[in-house]
Amino acid sequence: QVQLVESGGGLVQAGGSLRLSCAASGRTFSGYTMGWFRQAPGKEREFVAAITWRDRRSHYADSALGRFSISRDNAKNTVYLQMNSLKPEDTAVYYCATTRTLVRITYASEYDYWGQGTQVTVSS
Repeated sequence: QVQLVESGGGLVQAGGSLRLSCAASGRTFSGYTMGWFRQAPGKEREFVAAITWRDRRSHYADSALGRFSISRDNAKNTVYLQMNSLKPEDTAVYYCATTRTLVRITYASEYDYWGQGTQVTVSS
């Protein structure tokens, strides 16, 4: 059974930092792209960042460019999202997910497995 477990969320002041982790288990994730999405109250789930398995190519939403950094440890089946210079508009539940696609990695519909999410709240 595939499981994705996020951790690292919390309450932080604007300008602060958080590091999210997502530990995957249940199978090998060799060849799988790992992504982070977020969903704020009343809004649709949106893409934040993704990283491919083999060459660790990373992709970011415009809102995350320059502030967030995604990385992965394949040996540990873990993906990280370092979030700096946080803003109140970053407040959301953050989800990690996996997909085999290398093309449509910004589309939530392409992801097969999802974690339960971790809350990030940024106060002004």
